[in-house]
Amino acid sequence: MKKILIIDDEVNVGLLLSKFLTRNGFDVDTAANGSNGMECLKNKGYNLVLCDFRLEDTDGREMLKNIKSMYPKTGVIIITGYSDIKMAVELIKMGAYDYITKPLYPDEILNTINKAIETQYALLEAAENDYTTTTEKPQKEAKKQVMASEFVVGTSRASKELLRQIELVAPTNYSVIILGESGTGKESVAKSIHLNSTRANQPFIAMDCGSLTKELAASEFFGHEKGSFTGAFATKIGHFEMANGGTLFLDEVGNLSYEIQAALLRTVQERKVKRIGSTKEIDLDVRIIIATNENLQDGIAKGRFREDLYHRFNEFSIYMPPLRDRGTDIMLMAEHFLKIANRELDRNVTTFSPEVVECFMNYRWQGNIRELKNVVRRATLLTEGTEVGMKTLPLEISNFKVTAYESNNSNSYSGSGPLAAAAQAPAPEAPKHDLKNAALGAEHETILRVLREVNFNKTKAAEILNIDRKTLYNKMKAINLK
Repeated sequence: MKKILIIDDEVNVGLLLSKFLTRNGFDVDTAANGSNGMECLKNKGYNLVLCDFRLEDTDGREMLKNIKSMYPKTGVIIITGYSDIKMAVELIKMGAYDYITKPLYPDEILNTINKAIETQYALLEAAENDYTTTTEKPQKEAKKQVMASEFVVGTSRASKELLRQIELVAPTNYSVIILGESGTGKESVAKSIHLNSTRANQPFIAMDCGSLTKELAASEFFGHEKGSFTGAFATKIGHFEMANGGTLFLDEVGNLSYEIQAALLRTVQERKVKRIGSTKEIDLDVRIIIATNENLQDGIAKGRFREDLYHRFNEFSIYMPPLRDRGTDIMLMAEHFLKIANRELDRNVTTFSPEVVECFMNYRWQGNIRELKNVVRRATLLTEGTEVGMKTLPLEISNFKVTAYESNNSNSYSGSGPLAAAAQAPAPEAPKHDLKNAALGAEHETILRVLREVNFNKTKAAEILNIDRKTLYNKMKAINLK
């Protein structure tokens, strides 16, 4: 069971946190001040410490220094009020995993704690796997191991190309657009780029643009001064300022209003930010990575997204392949998530039955990597022995039949009728050295693959292929694809 120490001089806060985390499977102790907290650390090892920034006998800075010097493998999360956010960001640079602000929200706390513990386990694995003769492992290599806690380096051709692009763009300061379906791991790739860059020791700040209201967006991005508008009871540091020196990751950026896009463009162009209600401009050195599952070019054509902002972001683009196109990676990821689930649940499940492996390889995985991770966690919880069996899988997966879906193990298609005929249409054979016919063959395969991915929705296929529907129909007709 994972052990957590809460250090907070507000007894009620410590008590409520303790009860909540105990209900969620943690072994929790509390301390009312810094001295008691250090005493607890001496007597018992902890995976994680939640420490209030303001304590009666010390502060978060001193506690972090003491904990990291004496117990470097213990993760630290700082609990802070809005007025202390700037200091909290500094503490992250000093080695704290993250910070959470008051008032405390259960989902946010649990999510941050789980990620922190997962990262700590990855660091321990990095240390255990270090067989070099040197006594110190380079920090960059350790960070690459942390990357592996969320980003699995697969063996499929799609994964190898993805890794090549990450390694290529990471050392630069290019802004990056990550494209792909929901759940394909776009944030994990963004973190991988950050951890393999020269900014690895600086903050990585992630922001979900899809959850922002028009009214809150400006404050979240740029911050505000106390009293600058109704409800601004304290100074707030914006995400740009938090990420200064590091990387700002903007997820689902296509959901931002046109007005916020205009303000973003100015900030990105001038590399300066000004809090709402302030006249002081702050210089920025921020790398921006954005992610979207929408077609931003379609948004530009419909007037929903600014073309000038798109080109500011699009210095380099990475396409995240859906899980169903990553073949052998599916079981590599499943085994990786099984290890993580065993740690979280204190289980010893070691393998998947052959029936489960076949089911996983044939299933369509509409939710991609996120769905696979949740399925494996659920199966681990339900498994009574050491092998994951079919009865532990959700019905929609265990009852899945390969009909209108191309199996990950082959290029076969087992349905019937027009869709099956289209999926089984053979590619035109090209003479060995005929470049024109080779190009036509590659085009045929691309069109067919995209059509399969979108269940033969020709409008979506045309958008992905960046052609209009009429051109798509003509190309389908030319290769006799009905």
